[in-house]
Amino acid sequence: MAERGALSLLSLLCLTFLYTETTAAKHVDKASAVQPFSPFWFTVEPQDTLVIRGNSAFLNCSAHSDAATPAHIEWKKDGTFMSLVSDERRKILPDGTLFFSHVVHSKHNKPDEGTYQCVATIENLGSISSRTARLSVAGMPRFANQPLPATARLGDSQVMACEVNSDLVAFIRWEKDRQPLELSTRLIQLPSGALVISNASETDAGTYRCLVENVGSSKLSDEAELQTVPETGEERKLEFLVQPVSVTKTTDASVLLPCVATGYPAPRISWMFGDKLLEESDGRVEVLGGGSLQISNLTEADAGLYTCVADNSNTTIEAQAQLTVQVSPQFVKRPANIYAHESMDIIFECDVSGSPAPTVKWVKNGDAVIPSDYFKIIEDHNLQILGLVKSDEGFYQCLAENDAGNIQSSAQLIILDPGSRGVGSPAGPTSSAPRDVVASLVSTRFIKLTWRQPAEPHGDELTYSIFYSQEGTSRERVVNTSRPGEMQVTIQNLMPDTKYRFRVVAHNSNGQGESSAALKVATQAEVQVPGPAPNLQGVSNTPTSVSLSWDKPLTGNGEILSYKLYYTDKSVGKEQDIDVDGQSYSMAGLKKNTEYSFRVVANNRHGPGVSTEDVVVRTLSDVPSAPPQNLTIEVHNSKSIMLRWQPPPPSGQNGKITGYKIRYRKGSRRSESETTEGTQLYKLMDGLEHGTEYSFRVSAMTVNGTGPATEWMTAETFESDLDESRVPDQPSSLHVRPLVNSIVVSWTPPENQDIMVRGYAIGYGIGSPHAQTIKVDYKQRYFTIENLDPSSHYVITLKAFNNVGEGIPVYESAVTRAQSVPDPLPMMPPVGVQASVLSHDTIKVTWADNSLPKSQKVTDNRYYTVRWKTNIPANTKVKMVNTTNLSYTVPDLKPNTLYEFSVMVTKGRRVSTWSMTAQGTTFETTPSSAPKDVTVVSKENKPRTIIVNWQPPSEANGKITGYIIYYSTDVNAVVHDWVIEPVVGNRLTHQIQELTLDTTYYFKIQARNSKGMGPMSEPVQFRTPKTSNLTPKMGPSGNQPPRDPVPPNGENHILVIVIIISVGAFTIIVVVVGAFLCTRRTTSHQKKKRAASKSSNGSHKYKGNSKDLKPPDLWIHHERLELKPMDKSPDPNPVMTETPIPRTSQDITPADSGLESNPHLQQRRNSYRGHESEDSMSTLAGRRGMRPKMMMPFDAQPPQPVISAHPIHSLDNHHHYYHMGSLSSATRSYLYHQGSGYPRPHTCTPISHLDRVDSTESVRNTPSSEPAPPATASSQASCPSEILADPEGSYHGSTTTEEEPSYSSNLPPLRSAHPHAHAHPLKSFAVPAIPASSHPSYESPALPSTPLLAQTGPPTHPHVVKTASIGTLGRTRTPMVVTVPNAPDVPETSKMLEDVDSSYEPDELTEEMAHLEGLMKDLNAITTAP
Repeated sequence: MAERGALSLLSLLCLTFLYTETTAAKHVDKASAVQPFSPFWFTVEPQDTLVIRGNSAFLNCSAHSDAATPAHIEWKKDGTFMSLVSDERRKILPDGTLFFSHVVHSKHNKPDEGTYQCVATIENLGSISSRTARLSVAGMPRFANQPLPATARLGDSQVMACEVNSDLVAFIRWEKDRQPLELSTRLIQLPSGALVISNASETDAGTYRCLVENVGSSKLSDEAELQTVPETGEERKLEFLVQPVSVTKTTDASVLLPCVATGYPAPRISWMFGDKLLEESDGRVEVLGGGSLQISNLTEADAGLYTCVADNSNTTIEAQAQLTVQVSPQFVKRPANIYAHESMDIIFECDVSGSPAPTVKWVKNGDAVIPSDYFKIIEDHNLQILGLVKSDEGFYQCLAENDAGNIQSSAQLIILDPGSRGVGSPAGPTSSAPRDVVASLVSTRFIKLTWRQPAEPHGDELTYSIFYSQEGTSRERVVNTSRPGEMQVTIQNLMPDTKYRFRVVAHNSNGQGESSAALKVATQAEVQVPGPAPNLQGVSNTPTSVSLSWDKPLTGNGEILSYKLYYTDKSVGKEQDIDVDGQSYSMAGLKKNTEYSFRVVANNRHGPGVSTEDVVVRTLSDVPSAPPQNLTIEVHNSKSIMLRWQPPPPSGQNGKITGYKIRYRKGSRRSESETTEGTQLYKLMDGLEHGTEYSFRVSAMTVNGTGPATEWMTAETFESDLDESRVPDQPSSLHVRPLVNSIVVSWTPPENQDIMVRGYAIGYGIGSPHAQTIKVDYKQRYFTIENLDPSSHYVITLKAFNNVGEGIPVYESAVTRAQSVPDPLPMMPPVGVQASVLSHDTIKVTWADNSLPKSQKVTDNRYYTVRWKTNIPANTKVKMVNTTNLSYTVPDLKPNTLYEFSVMVTKGRRVSTWSMTAQGTTFETTPSSAPKDVTVVSKENKPRTIIVNWQPPSEANGKITGYIIYYSTDVNAVVHDWVIEPVVGNRLTHQIQELTLDTTYYFKIQARNSKGMGPMSEPVQFRTPKTSNLTPKMGPSGNQPPRDPVPPNGENHILVIVIIISVGAFTIIVVVVGAFLCTRRTTSHQKKKRAASKSSNGSHKYKGNSKDLKPPDLWIHHERLELKPMDKSPDPNPVMTETPIPRTSQDITPADSGLESNPHLQQRRNSYRGHESEDSMSTLAGRRGMRPKMMMPFDAQPPQPVISAHPIHSLDNHHHYYHMGSLSSATRSYLYHQGSGYPRPHTCTPISHLDRVDSTESVRNTPSSEPAPPATASSQASCPSEILADPEGSYHGSTTTEEEPSYSSNLPPLRSAHPHAHAHPLKSFAVPAIPASSHPSYESPALPSTPLLAQTGPPTHPHVVKTASIGTLGRTRTPMVVTVPNAPDVPETSKMLEDVDSSYEPDELTEEMAHLEGLMKDLNAITTAP
């Protein structure tokens, strides 16, 4: 039993070995290798060397190997092996060093200068190559610039020049008075060889010279005398003696950036790295020679732009230099030794880093590897070898090189024999050859092979290897099946139209079996799809578009159906495509100044063809679309301000930034500008005035122009400069807070703020504060001292310093805390955070906790913290709340605001990070604040027009969709009595016309959004001008008459002519009408019966014809002439409200409390005494929402339009006057009056019909507070066609404005003599009606144009005249000259006239004539008045 177990174990080991051997492992177990790896490397490699002509030179090289035979060393010069057999001057020493007995170098013969490389070779193993080294030969010293006599002022700086060959600078030294000069921090030698003497003293006077020393000889420069003179105290211009220059260095080297300035007062020199002030550090960063910067042990972080700033309180100058730090190549991953079998594919990996990026090449046995079908460079640096053969054995080297240096690393490849086995492997029969190998699928680039199991497998689980090679080559490649027993495989990545040889080998537990016979298969040719489209070209036409064109493929293989254009934004890397029908395309919507790659693939019926090569096109640049970022302003002193900024974001640069434009201005004066270079991100603005406020803005520039500028930023220069003639005082306080490994130090500046402080020095140490010193900027107020020992007593000191020195220190001590238990692992943050909006001020936040069980029930002491904030940049406040639930409803949020939410969980000392954020925007709600900054101004040259301006409410709570302007002459009037002016959209200004002069108005504004109306603003008062600005006509004498609201009657000839013509026409019409009525008096009794019968049946007759005459129930807006339906009372017998219609004009009283409460309007209502401010009705009365109402009894007649009465001023005259009302119809109003000696009702027949006018501004009028009852026939008998006349004899009536067209071709509009005659007209809204049967005493026939509202009263009582208005905003028109036109030709009314018997008696006609005579007398009085 034990013996069988041992055999099973041994068989398992054998199978493991064979599987490893046949599956092409990269590293094969060395126990199975026939040949071990041979250590072989260079112990010494050649280095760059500078030699003197004629001197000897050495290039060292030595190699190590464990081989029995030592390595043979050869040398290459400039890539070619050197033949040194007969060379007596150059020889290879036994250790491999190349020796030059004397270096030859002349102008035309330079045999020794060049690049050298040693090659070590071991017989039967291979070769390796060393790094390359440069041998340079120094020329003879030649002085390009020698010292010159100079004068140095005491305390100032001076430079003594000495310029020689660049390769001999290292051999320069200086002498003073022919004695070696010892350099110091005050006396330094620049990289050019020049000598800098800073802070000159009398001891510096003497004779100077420089000399070049080398191994061969030395050469002296001319001597130059330096004299020292005292400083005169006169101001000298600040200028540079030496400026820094751009330089390139390698890491770990040192660099000296020279900067020497002179001037009086003596300049102070500081350095800036980028946009930050550069601080000195112990030993590594130092300022020498009064201003030159020396940096030792350079690192990559030291690379950048350095600026030398010289400042002497009067002027500031600066110079810049770019420091480039190169990093020599370093291996991140070296190639490793590899065992492999023939036909396998292997990869040598090599990864390097460096700056600039190194280039990598591969060498095999000292010879360069040339990429081919079997040797490929993949993943930038790795070497792939396909189908190994025995000759591939050897040493492979990865050589990396950049400007800073070169390195190499080698690895060995050993090809194992097919029969090599591990120790103890059992020998047995192997498998016979697989049978029936066929190609079951052949394509252009792959072939699928199948076969049958060998006839003699000698095992159960067989694996197979497929060897294939291209016909004509001996290099085979191998592919293994993926699992035992599989008998098919697909060979990929083949070449089209190429013949291949395939053979299959089976493996059993004893090893590799016999090979099958070779199967020759040719891949299909790619002749069915199109070839590449030639001549692909791309040109950028605009910054956002590229035009592409290409030609038809030479091998289309049929009709080209379409093209697919692939394009890639190289800054992103993602390829996109678009289908194109033609052979050109203009690609739009691209990024500005961005590289794109394009390629085209043609398609035919077989599919896509071969792609073209990529064409790279960069879109054109444009002006920057974004301003510079993070503009900061720092006041340096009383005369200078430092500006710093960052470039615009990359997406907004739109090209290379060539510079920045800085605009600045003093106060509100005109701005000036300065420019900087594109790499300069700061600017010191000097020469400013002290104690003055300046504003700055910065914009970026490209070659296309200047982009948008930043917002103006303001700073004020100091009133006076700080004192730096003494050291600063002691800091006023010092506080320390110890932690485990650090101490937080905070302080306050010295109390005396008049002394300049340039920084603070912090000293600390255990028991002593002088162990370590750190300097920080003068603006810092705290610092954390890191890397301290726990439980240790530290003493800390703080001193303020400036250029004079350090001030008095302040001391403090602290003991660091003891080492605590490590913080517990953090918890997992909540997931699935969602924000559900509930209302305008609440959002519900929910989340899940993966650390809880599936039930998501919290059973321990954990709690959650919900954090939220808005996305408003100015409001960065974050709010938090704790909860133990997995949701929280956040209240008290702002409406219509986007919030971000995140959650974290806390359990004991364990805290998670914040979860991913969720966002939610609260719903809108009505505005919670009124519009602000309401102002009212008068429009120029239009005193009756005002302009209202305002700003949106601060709490709009949604998108503002409009505004409503309320205005009134009574600030205390109820809201619905204010006039309404709606404003649609987000406009912030509105114009209101036709206001009354010399009147105080009050304005309020209300905002609205989709949710409703907001609060009203506070009333704003405005009084219109007293007089009109219109220039009257000049008098006969040329003098301008005084401005009067009412034009003088005696001087207006046109008015007199109009009045005379009107009176004449009126008289003629009345006589003609009277004569006509007299001829109709025959058979009056029969006609009266007929009229009575028609009156009793009139409603039925009229009802049958009313479909064309009866308009719908409407209300009218006088401003926009809007007609809208009125709500009808559903009650057939509505109850009367307010005052019923009186039977006499004296019973009609105003129903509008707003009119009664306004003394000004009350005065205007009761008087017509010739003042413009006392006109019949102000324009405001027509605009505002006053709705005087009269209640009328109704019967069961069908509903009619609501007619409301508007009060008109009473007439203080005993005569009877008839006035036209304020309702102007499209065909104008016509006068028909009867005798007024006794009460008589008047009926009215309509003369025109108004189409209904729809309007979207439904909020222009405030609806009536009481429902309007439906009108009946009695209300239909009212007409707004009265004519008003004042006691002075001026007649007033309605007229049309320029905006309203006249619908009567034979009735031209008449201009009123009154300046206010042009107001907003109302179209007449007369409704045809038949006298109601409920009033049998009214037997007078309905005339075509009788007044809408009956006017009756005894002759001895003064009339109280009312005008009827339809709608909610009744308006009384300004008076006009009386004119009586002919009645229009209305067929319906004419027919009614024929059927109506005239009821005029002779006595009635006599009374009418008497009234006419009285009217003529009044007109004569007007014309003859002085």
